[in-house]
Amino acid sequence: MLLLRNLAYWLLMAVFTLLFFPIVLLSLLVPMGINKTTTAWALVLLWLLEHVVGLKYRVEGAENIPAGPAIICCKHQSGWETLATQKFFPQQVFVAKRELFKIPFFGWGLKLTRTIGIDRGNPQKATQQMLEQGSQRKAEGLWITVFPEGTRIKPGYRGRYKSGAARMATLLEMDLVPVAHNSGEFWPKNSFLKYPGTVTVVIGAPIAHNSGSIDELTEQCEAWIEARQAEIQGQGPFAPKNPTVPTPRIAARER
Repeated sequence: MLLLRNLAYWLLMAVFTLLFFPIVLLSLLVPMGINKTTTAWALVLLWLLEHVVGLKYRVEGAENIPAGPAIICCKHQSGWETLATQKFFPQQVFVAKRELFKIPFFGWGLKLTRTIGIDRGNPQKATQQMLEQGSQRKAEGLWITVFPEGTRIKPGYRGRYKSGAARMATLLEMDLVPVAHNSGEFWPKNSFLKYPGTVTVVIGAPIAHNSGSIDELTEQCEAWIEARQAEIQGQGPFAPKNPTVPTPRIAARER
């Protein structure tokens, strides 16, 4: 049954994507149209995951979402949250390494949707890119989504939280909204199969951009997210084997 559900999901996703592609092309003629159509595409995939695969979700702390644009500082465990943040938050763009723009179709799509591309190998240049592109996105009323660990981290572990989100918050005067979830317990990294269950998402109160230094803001985000991770983990088939053990940092080679 699990395999059949997943095959049905992938088939429906492929068919919908092909049928929806002309609409995406037409949306290029409308200002910000591509962002709205790709968000619609993401929401359809999220619906298919819920109703075909059986991967549901529940959200705690939605009342913490501020009225104006902010920086979403989100745990990264799977591909699920790249779809789900577009459901829970207003129109947004992601921050990603510029190398991804070179990937045919996928990378082109990232660039068309105004993803903030940064050169991670050159911190000084990356800061300037975040400031310039982030200022433009803020002026357009867009939120900015950052995965502070920089890559997907398996459940029960944490990566090194980088300072990019906090640096952007300080430079652009945008508050940080921390987000914790346990999607990786149902959608393992690089897995064809997605597993039924209920992802728990917790949205924290905004962390004011002027409430500390860049390092202090980063530490606040990390402390809040990892504390919530410890509370909600242990629900899915790929949950950590011993969820009561303090979350260890994952070595670079394990990512």
